[in-house]
Amino acid sequence: MTLPITTIPRTGLPGHALVVGDPDRATAVAGLLDDSVLIGQNREYRSYRGGWRGVPVVVSSHGVGGPGALCQFGELAEAGVHTFVRFGTAGALRADIADGDLVIAEAAVRDDGVTQQLIHPEYPAFATPEAVLALDRAAAAHGTRTHRGVVWTRAAFSPMVRDLPMRDYLAARVIAIEMELATLLVFAGLRGLRAGGVLVVDGDATVDNADPTAYDPHRQVVADGVAAGSRVALDALVALT
Repeated sequence: MTLPITTIPRTGLPGHALVVGDPDRATAVAGLLDDSVLIGQNREYRSYRGGWRGVPVVVSSHGVGGPGALCQFGELAEAGVHTFVRFGTAGALRADIADGDLVIAEAAVRDDGVTQQLIHPEYPAFATPEAVLALDRAAAAHGTRTHRGVVWTRAAFSPMVRDLPMRDYLAARVIAIEMELATLLVFAGLRGLRAGGVLVVDGDATVDNADPTAYDPHRQVVADGVAAGSRVALDALVALT
């Protein structure tokens, strides 16, 4: 029997999962695992089971945006996952953060468009401290340029009638913007699970916001960051065992 949205098995999954947005990234990361097998595929959800440094793990994609990602998180947890690391991309909000750098989230701004329907807005989106430290240590071991801080999870990719409140968050020292992490952190907090996130910078959000057509995540520096970040995220995930 499988679960209805992700089509993963209902029970028996490893307790540790790396979650990503892009199904092709899930496939690429799964290619690094030992004995990787596809365990579910439906819509944007593509899930694999395999081993990393002798530890069984799941790698699964959730697509773009918090509502769909929440469906994946819930089914993974039902199937046995208790520790999540989100590995994604983000736009930098600070001049010293370069393309290809890694951002480790300590917490997230809840502008994700879905957790407001789960719990009062005063409830924080916080990363599990041991997940932050595991990611920090893994990044240091790999020698990657890394930044730690608060990230902004926003549901709308581009502004339309309403502008993004960029100035406020820049003043508050928020360091990057992405689309799903706050959803994961709130979900994990409400369920008593462990969660963290590491993001590869794929552009300067302060520039791309002014001219969205300038955004180009398909560059070698980003691909190199994703390749390095994949191993950082997997190392941190298994360190949490």
